[in-house]
Amino acid sequence: MNWTALGAGLGALAVAFGAFGAHGLRDRVDARQLEVFETAARYHLIHAVVLLAVGLLIAFAGGQGRPDVARAADQAGWLFAAGVAVCSGSVSRLVLTGARKGGLVTPVGGLLLIGGWLALMRAAWLARG
Repeated sequence: MNWTALGAGLGALAVAFGAFGAHGLRDRVDARQLEVFETAARYHLIHAVVLLAVGLLIAFAGGQGRPDVARAADQAGWLFAAGVAVCSGSVSRLVLTGARKGGLVTPVGGLLLIGGWLALMRAAWLARG
């Protein structure tokens, strides 16, 4: 997977979601829902930037002949991508549609993001040695 390209694409999408929340939702949802939507957009953007770092780490590890580092970073990328989709996606869906069904997956998305950070920590640890 090209994590740098995916991170850039997710970053553009996060900015669009943030702008939509700031301008398109302000008069359509209450203040609490808007805050929740903005939190989802912020998590989305943060993890888009982290995917850029994952792509750079994989490129560095490949250039250094470190497939173990690249593998761990790739695992982090998959966890981050899934976490953004599940966590930010489910929260955004909840605010935009009001549908409560499926809201229980949001914590799973959070766990995926945490797993991504742990996998990235492992990749960084492996890169040291």
